Order: sequence, then structure tokens, then C-alpha cells
Amino acid sequence: MAPTEVLMILGFLLAAYSIIANDAIQTLGTFLASNRHRPWWVLWLFAGSVLSVVVIYGWVSSGGDPAYGRLEKFPEPEGGITWIHVIPPLAILFLTRWGIPVSTTFLVLAIFNPENIGQMLIKSGGGYLVAFFVAIIVYRFVISKTTEYFDQTSEDPTPAYWVFLQWSATAFLWSQWLIQDLANIFVYLPRTIDLTSMLLALAFMVGLLGIVFFQFGGAIQKIVTSKTGTADIRAATIIDFMYAIILLIFKEWSNMPMSTTWVFLGLLAGRQLAISLHMYLPSLKDSAHLVYTDILKAGFGLVVSLVLAFGLPPLYAVLS
Repeated sequence: MAPTEVLMILGFLLAAYSIIANDAIQTLGTFLASNRHRPWWVLWLFAGSVLSVVVIYGWVSSGGDPAYGRLEKFPEPEGGITWIHVIPPLAILFLTRWGIPVSTTFLVLAIFNPENIGQMLIKSGGGYLVAFFVAIIVYRFVISKTTEYFDQTSEDPTPAYWVFLQWSATAFLWSQWLIQDLANIFVYLPRTIDLTSMLLALAFMVGLLGIVFFQFGGAIQKIVTSKTGTADIRAATIIDFMYAIILLIFKEWSNMPMSTTWVFLGLLAGRQLAISLHMYLPSLKDSAHLVYTDILKAGFGLVVSLVLAFGLPPLYAVLS
């Protein structure tokens, strides 16, 4: 096996592990938090089934491309995968250990084509702002009383239809996230792959997802549980539906990959501030601090992405 092929496989494995551990939990975090009383393997089988359907459908419908055509502007490196392409997923692993919600889209894809960073920033920044203001409007003026009711009845038994709605919302959101972020994982493989490669890749990702569920999300899960009411299955359902609809809109906008992390943070930030404005608990100051902290962490991840994208290629040229 050629060195470039070894690095290709290593890059894919590291990207799959780091991205599922970091980004996936931001999508499935409310699902985990609100179903913490259920066996982890039940939740894993559910999420794994959705993952399998999305990957297989994408591979079939896109002629062997499980990334849904989102790598059109990220061609395979002319000299093959090198060590500079393997460093970004390693950086994600370290940042995830510290609970930093980095954008894997910027960290991983930027190194493959830095020229696309501007377009990714515009789309991702737009996603954050849309999610932020939509959440404020919805939670402050549309469902403010509902949020207050959820808080007052959080200890009451939840009607069965809410369980159905939340699992449906999770399947919708999880599928939309996968369509956006599978590009970050499959960028290390040829743009079209055969059936065997697809099934092996899928098996590895489903196995990794099981580890994440067994660990109840790890450090990144704290970002979700630190927000008011996210453990309530009813509140989690509304969050998931809103997140999924925003991702769907931006998915139709263009095939340019975007940071789902930024959309996620914008949604939770707007929701948190709206709840504080209406219920005054937690205080607006405390909520603003949570939002500010998340923005700083995401900004740090962006800086790391830019340093790697623009710093590694010249370094590689010098050392080669």
C-alpha cells in the first residue's frame, strides 16, 4: 500500500472519529439529554439507522458519492493525501477534549482548498445570525408562554405523543446535519467510492457513534446541558425542529459546505437570551456570559483553522 493511501485511510478514520465526537453530539445532544433515562444502545440503534439510510441513499443517488456532491469545489489533492491533511482532525480531537465547539468544516475542508474559506465564512456566519434571530423571535414572542409552562411542569409525566414528535424531530435534524457534514469526513476518500468501501466506512462510523452514545456525549454535551431546559423532551423537540429547518434552508442555498456548529451555537444563544428576557431565570447577565463563552470558543477554533489552512502548505513545501 502506497504512503498516500495509508494517509488517506488514516485521515478518514481520524476525521470520522473527531467529527462524530465533536459535531454529531451538537446535533444529537438534546436527544441524549432528554432521553437520559433510556438505555444508551436503544438511542444508538436509532441514530445509527438514520445514519445508514442517509449514507446509503447519498451513495446511490449521487453515483457513488456519499457526500451528496458537496465536494465539487474541493478536488482531490494532486499529489494525494499528505501529512498536512491529517493534522486538522488531530487538532479537532484535542480541542474536543477541552469541550471547545470547533467548526470541523473550517478545520478539515480549509486545508483542501483555502480559496473557499471566504464563501464558507459568509454562509456559516449567515447561518449563525439567522439561527440567533429566529430563536430570539420564536422564543420571546411566539412560544414564550410555552417555555414557561415547560419549566413549571418539567417534573410531570410527559405525554407519549411528545416522545414520537421528538424522535421524529431528531431523525429529521440528524439527516440534515449528515447531508451537510458528511463532506468533512469523505473528503479524504476518492470523490466516488465502490460499494465495499462505502459499507466499510459506514460500519466504522456507526461503531464510533456507539462510543459517543456510551459516553453520553463527552465534553461537548456540557454545552447543551448548560442551557436552560434542554433536558425537557418538549423543549428539545422544538430546538431540533428549528435547527433542522434552518439547515434544510441553507442546504438548498448552495452546495458549499457550512459550519453546522455555528448554526447550533446561534440557535442555542438566541434561545437562551430570549428565555432570560421573558423569565429572568437565569439572569440576562449569566445567559450573556454563556453565549459570550461559546462565541470565544468557536472563534478560537476558527483561528486554529485559518492558521492550519494557510500555514501548513508553505511548511510542507519547505520540508519537502
